[in-house]
Amino acid sequence: MMSLAILGVFIPTFFFVSITPGMCMTLALSLGMSIGYKRTLWMMLGEIIGIGLVATATIIGVASVISSYPWLFTIFKFIGATYLLYLGVMMLQSKGKLAIGTENNPTKKQHNKALFMQGFITAIANPKGWAFMISLLPPFINNEQPLAQQMVILVAIILTFEFICMSLYAAGGKGLKYLLASAENVRLINRISGSLMIGVGVWLMLT
Repeated sequence: MMSLAILGVFIPTFFFVSITPGMCMTLALSLGMSIGYKRTLWMMLGEIIGIGLVATATIIGVASVISSYPWLFTIFKFIGATYLLYLGVMMLQSKGKLAIGTENNPTKKQHNKALFMQGFITAIANPKGWAFMISLLPPFINNEQPLAQQMVILVAIILTFEFICMSLYAAGGKGLKYLLASAENVRLINRISGSLMIGVGVWLMLT
């Protein structure tokens, strides 16, 4: 069973990774405004499955490597911590350039299957998604405990946050667009997220 201390760090870390505007969140916002939340659920389903595959592949691959080369755990931990520190510093220095672009508002009618594939491909082909998983998941994997149990818990948390955050973007519509369009609001969000990421990065380095 995963410790409460590990979950206490993992949960806020991946929540802020999920809520940060990116390819999937931008897509959810655009579709939510153009075709509505209910139809956007098809895209979200494809994205959830794609993210689940990426997270599962990362956990299995990293765990197999760490079991053979335990010293790699320390390297992975410091890579993940350094990556978080880098992201945190970059977000603290943001000057409002995190605005979500919705110029390519997809008003053309799409079938549910096309929406599903759009979400799935976006999740699978997103290099930032792979980078986050490879950098951030290893420190939370305990090689001395059953991998299957840890994988179920971690992936379930990740997918839950992805669904909640995409729902917020898809249902937020114009209000969320207005919030993120304000330079002051974006700076505030960046500072909060950046500070939390730096804090988690320091925690990972010290543990």
